[in-house]
Amino acid sequence: MNTLNNKSIVIIGGSSGIGGQVAELAAAEGANLTIVGRNENRLESAKKTLKAVGAKAETFQCDAHDHQQLEILFRQLKPFDHLVSMVGDVMGGGFLGSDLSEIRRVLESKFFTNVRIGQLAAEKLNDQGSLVFTSGTGGRAQDASGSYVGNLGINALVEGLAVELAPKARVNAVSPTWTLTPFWRDVPTIQVEHIQSHFKQKIPLKRLAQIEELAMTYIFLMKNGFVTGQHIAVDGGIMLGS
Repeated sequence: MNTLNNKSIVIIGGSSGIGGQVAELAAAEGANLTIVGRNENRLESAKKTLKAVGAKAETFQCDAHDHQQLEILFRQLKPFDHLVSMVGDVMGGGFLGSDLSEIRRVLESKFFTNVRIGQLAAEKLNDQGSLVFTSGTGGRAQDASGSYVGNLGINALVEGLAVELAPKARVNAVSPTWTLTPFWRDVPTIQVEHIQSHFKQKIPLKRLAQIEELAMTYIFLMKNGFVTGQHIAVDGGIMLGS
């Protein structure tokens, strides 16, 4: 396994939630961190948390969905060893009942934004580095149309980039199922509780993932130098059911 000590890691969407936990685990291994996010207050909070444990961290405010902002961001970034992208909106509902604009919004966020991130990151990625994207699992096409297609797109992106960047670098994805994270902070509590109960029943292990269980997978993919082109489901076996 490779070491993360003194490696430079960029985490887009790393100011809270799963990305924030990835940052903390990487910091514990001695990584130098660059955290990118939309919210200035959450970025500042993340920076203070990381510095409190002795981590080297800098932050950039950027809305990754704005590709012009993305291009400006990457012009400012120094070459790095690993990049993690947590970018990707979600939606519920099938193809017939969902507004086409909502499906397009999710595909633009989950797939096309990550394609652009991959294109820009490839120019700054050090030899023997890696890209780790965030796909997803747990929804079926008829229940989460845009998200489902977006996840398939991420998985295809990972496979394509893995070949295009080899042997210089590796590309993988983590595919979590629904997890209670700060991503859902603006959703009404009763709705979140309903979703949480639904997934606890569907997941064979009868519980949700802990954020650290997901974050550990990103760390594994950065450190294991012989895994590329893969998307690892961390979902408690939810897709094993009918």
